[in-house]
Amino acid sequence: MAKKTTKKKPESSVCQNKKAGFRYEILEKIECGMVLLGTEIKSLRDQGASLDESYAQIRGDELWLVDCHIPAYKFGHTTNHEPRRRRKLLLHKQQMSKLKPRVEQRGQTLVPLRIYYNERGIAKITIALASGKKHADKRQDARKKQHQRDMERAMRGR
Repeated sequence: MAKKTTKKKPESSVCQNKKAGFRYEILEKIECGMVLLGTEIKSLRDQGASLDESYAQIRGDELWLVDCHIPAYKFGHTTNHEPRRRRKLLLHKQQMSKLKPRVEQRGQTLVPLRIYYNERGIAKITIALASGKKHADKRQDARKKQHQRDMERAMRGR
């Protein structure tokens, strides 16, 4: 008999924080689970979410996602969730104990990068430990990108 081969579904991204790479220097990425309500999951599958002004913060021994906008589910009626409610993020204790002292350092913050579904269909979020860029750093990065584009354009022309 032939073995059954199960194909894994590719990770499907719900939303991304495109401004994070421009505003912050990303030091480390961490994958977290999310505690969501039923209407939030349905809304994520339908419309998506917005991570533009959201951030993560540590309160006690727990990690929370603040200001992430998940729109209300259109068929939810009275059981709908608040779109900008605080959501708990799930990490292992070891990860949390390593992360906590680094966040307490001056100038480092936790920035959500993207929400996606893994191969099992579970909603996950990627959080980055980041430090804010100064205006000069942003200009320098823009110059590097422009220089790289010019080099690629010149190589294509040959």
